[in-house]
Amino acid sequence: MYGLLVVLGVVTLVFFLFNILPGDPARMMLGQRADEESIEIIKRDLGLDRPVGQQFVGYLNDLSPISIHNNTDEDSYWYLSDEKYEPYGTLFSVGKTSVVVKMPYLRRSYQTKRRVTEIIATAFPQTAVLALTAMTIALVIGILLGVLSALYKDSWIDRITLFFSTLGMSLPSFFAAILIAWFFAYLLSEWTHLNMFGNLYSVDDYGCGEYIDLRNLILPAITLGIRPLSVIVQLTKSSLLEALSQDYIRTARAKGLGKGRVIFHHALRNALNPIVTSASGWLAGLMAGAVFVEYVFDWKGMGVAIVDALEKYDFPVVMGSILFICILLVVINILTDILYAVLDPRVRLGE
Repeated sequence: MYGLLVVLGVVTLVFFLFNILPGDPARMMLGQRADEESIEIIKRDLGLDRPVGQQFVGYLNDLSPISIHNNTDEDSYWYLSDEKYEPYGTLFSVGKTSVVVKMPYLRRSYQTKRRVTEIIATAFPQTAVLALTAMTIALVIGILLGVLSALYKDSWIDRITLFFSTLGMSLPSFFAAILIAWFFAYLLSEWTHLNMFGNLYSVDDYGCGEYIDLRNLILPAITLGIRPLSVIVQLTKSSLLEALSQDYIRTARAKGLGKGRVIFHHALRNALNPIVTSASGWLAGLMAGAVFVEYVFDWKGMGVAIVDALEKYDFPVVMGSILFICILLVVINILTDILYAVLDPRVRLGE
């Protein structure tokens, strides 16, 4: 229920925010030399000539899986059952109006006329691969360095780790992306054989179609993972040091358990809760915050799609993308709460 309230709040905020922004989507579609009559026709076609409150109610009706359907307007919604845009099921009808069960409809792009769901379905896998790879790098390296920093506290390992983690947290993503692309893909290109620009899929030189090129994933994933890696290092160190000072650790040592078993099976497992919280928040943040990294490396993901839509006043694409990211964040937070109970026996769902 909290998740639904969060999504509703985001929908309301985003809708009214983009309806008070300066700019005319109809004029962007027709060009600056378009006459007023043509602009009014486009506005009427897009529903932009209606009051803002009426537009908002219509947008909520489009998003809701149970909504009011005009039986004479076949292209109002997108249904998955057949090509005639028939709803999944009609609950009841009153005249030409029916209350139906349907898929949420995010509308169409002002510029390309493609459904927003199709645009998201094309762009999201690229961002998901980039974000998951970056988060995996951050978790594996961050936990390892955090454990070493905690076990060798105040040593040269701890000081070097602290220095680079602080540097990573303070380094802006766009600056790090430019610096890493210039250094590894330009200056050292003869040794690294990495590209400054590229996508997950590359076109074969011999005309045999597309293929997955993982080389293009290395630099953007490392760049995107620098900041969460730095945070995870510090969290792992502090959480592990706190766990090692608990009574159950002293009891485990008194029973004669090995050092490795005490650290990894008892202490680290109970120190993972703040790391899981941070990782879940960062994962959703990486999904939404990869804009600069995607632009620098020309990675065709959600960030590039959102910025392109903003430049063209293509508000359905922007609003649909933000709503999708919001729902993704809510789902990740719910899964994180469930994971707490798996990692920590002291946590019980519903308490």
